[in-house]
Amino acid sequence: MKQLVYMQAVIAALFLAFMPVAQAADEADSTTEQIIQLDINSANAESIVNALDGIGMVKAREIVAYREMFGDFHTVEELAEVRGVGIATVEKNRHKIVIVSD
Repeated sequence: MKQLVYMQAVIAALFLAFMPVAQAADEADSTTEQIIQLDINSANAESIVNALDGIGMVKAREIVAYREMFGDFHTVEELAEVRGVGIATVEKNRHKIVIVSD
């Protein structure tokens, strides 16, 4: 009988010891990705690189140069007119891009 009580106590202690770890793992799995919103009309090249997928420094500089040459972007689709930026890249980043005009 003493062995049974002892075994129950050990099992309960182990259960309680590992419960916080299991809870933390569940919480880590349920976190969501934080989405960065980027105003494409005011962002510098470095900000563009950090916020958008598939855009490196060369393409980011092209975006800034296009904006300086032709003015603010009026639609997200207009980004596809920048050399090196295709419609697939625009679509992949659409949810991250904000168009703010002065």
